[in-house]
Amino acid sequence: MNTKLSKKRAISTVLTTVIILVSSVVLGSGVVLYGTSLFQGGTQTEAITVSGIKMWVHGTDSNGLSWGAAKIRNTGDKVLSVDKIDVRGAEIPFNQWYADTTVNATTFQLALNHTGWDETDLKGGLYDDTNCASDTVIEVGLSSEKQDASSICADAATGPIGLSPGGSAVIYFKLTNGTVTSLDSGSSITVNIFAGRAGAPQSVTIEGITYTP
Repeated sequence: MNTKLSKKRAISTVLTTVIILVSSVVLGSGVVLYGTSLFQGGTQTEAITVSGIKMWVHGTDSNGLSWGAAKIRNTGDKVLSVDKIDVRGAEIPFNQWYADTTVNATTFQLALNHTGWDETDLKGGLYDDTNCASDTVIEVGLSSEKQDASSICADAATGPIGLSPGGSAVIYFKLTNGTVTSLDSGSSITVNIFAGRAGAPQSVTIEGITYTP
């Protein structure tokens, strides 16, 4: 029996070469675009640096009158908003924050100060001076002279504190009475300060203060 040979047309060598070249270009372009998108996304970082945290508790007040303060700088390249401060698991409401976002570089380097207790003060005990423009702010001197060029005027907050890249702020915050007490003086406590996903817990030693101006 004679075997019939079927004739099938194969893809020409030239067409095969063209297909391979086009596929290589398409795949290469996809890899480049994917890599570029990853690089662009990776360079947009969210980061804050929290430094100089202080915690103060009234040395004799049975109600646990206490304040904290921190210096915060946006070290990333995105606009961030400081939106959470909690101490010992208790979140501090915004109406107990006082922030100065116009602090200059020299003042930012100074240690945060406590100016003594004033139990009659409506802001909850931290003595504040009177040089600031409004009663909605506290003025805190950061040197031995209470009213001087290094004083900060910290505005009462109504929500998160926005910081542009490179921007900095000093935030004073009043703890809800009883979060810490005079018995905690000298002990360490965890303070969480976050701007979105940026931030980390920090351990701070509580200072007992009995000074009254």
